Amino acid sequence: MWKRPARSVPLPRANPKTRLTLKLAGGTLILSALFAAGCGAGDAGSGDAGSSSVSEGRTTVVAQGEEPTEETAAASDASPVEVRATTLASGLELPWDVAFLPEGDALVTERDSNRLLRVTPEGEVLEVQTVDEATGGGEGGLLGVALSPDYESDGYVYAYYTTDDDNRIGRFQLGESPEPVFTGIPKAGNHNGGRMEFGPDGMLYVGTGDASEGALSQDRDSLAGKILRITPEGEVPDDNPVDGNPLYSLGHRNVQGLAWDAEGQLYASEFGQNTYDEANRIVAGENYGWPEVEGDGGEPEYVDPISTWATSEASPSGAAFLTDGAIPQWDGDFFMAALRGERLWRLEIENGEVTDREALLEGEYGRMRHVAQAPDGSLWVLTSNGQDDEIVRLAPAEES
Repeated sequence: MWKRPARSVPLPRANPKTRLTLKLAGGTLILSALFAAGCGAGDAGSGDAGSSSVSEGRTTVVAQGEEPTEETAAASDASPVEVRATTLASGLELPWDVAFLPEGDALVTERDSNRLLRVTPEGEVLEVQTVDEATGGGEGGLLGVALSPDYESDGYVYAYYTTDDDNRIGRFQLGESPEPVFTGIPKAGNHNGGRMEFGPDGMLYVGTGDASEGALSQDRDSLAGKILRITPEGEVPDDNPVDGNPLYSLGHRNVQGLAWDAEGQLYASEFGQNTYDEANRIVAGENYGWPEVEGDGGEPEYVDPISTWATSEASPSGAAFLTDGAIPQWDGDFFMAALRGERLWRLEIENGEVTDREALLEGEYGRMRHVAQAPDGSLWVLTSNGQDDEIVRLAPAEES
């Protein structure tokens, strides 16, 4: 174990893939995407969307597939499909993260209740256990969850949780108490981090917050304000950027999303302060600027984000790439859940740069905590409204 040294909804402008229109049909909000050729990329419109009540079983058409034009056919091997967002499960309490089991069920954490839930693809919700070692308060509690790369043989589940003393990572088999494998991550009521994912290399990547002390993000001997990279046993890999240090990248304020593209490149979402939220392309050993820079700094010692948002549009949380998924027109795109922004952002990324972005489900389901690709290629979105939270499934209409 490593020890630290001393109703009006703003719509996106037209883009090469889609043009969105708004209409009401039978009281249901429908976003119809007309797939047509276009040129130039536009950012999604800004503006706050009010929260809205959500009824169980509601279905929203997000994108409607049509016969491809010559241009769209050339860009994709499959025709666009109609995409619907359907409430898969409801009645949850601040769900925070999701990890899919080999048989297709999902493990879902609840931050404040410390419950670990099992959710089937049909939406049945079962309580597996509580993680009693976790203590809530502010942004602390039971947060990230991930499965061992060798889960089918060792059965290990990893959890990131807050205790009275710190944030830590424990591993356990279902029904057991966590065995701490990595401790000492600074905790705070705000900027508490908590996202973790196993990367393509089998290492565990962990997003931490600055624990409301910005200077810690630039301190290489602090675990705060970093993306960490550790082995499944909680040790420091030999090929980390700094010998003997779990640091993978630094200068972060509050990393809440980690996702890899099909080529194995890591991207992260990050809360800004008052002006800019960020999506970053993560390179080992690089410095992302906080607290010296928020958003684009243009300074050579810091890496600029690939995309920024006003905090009213984002407050970004979990992220995912859709890779070999069930929605061909979105395959390879980056998705990011937005809390204050109450929407799901979709970014098209080419050669590490954002070529287009659009807002989905804006104001329809309230605050969104996480998005993840399910084994069937659909996207699951976790809401974070504090009561009657939901898992919303985005999938082709014939599968929803």
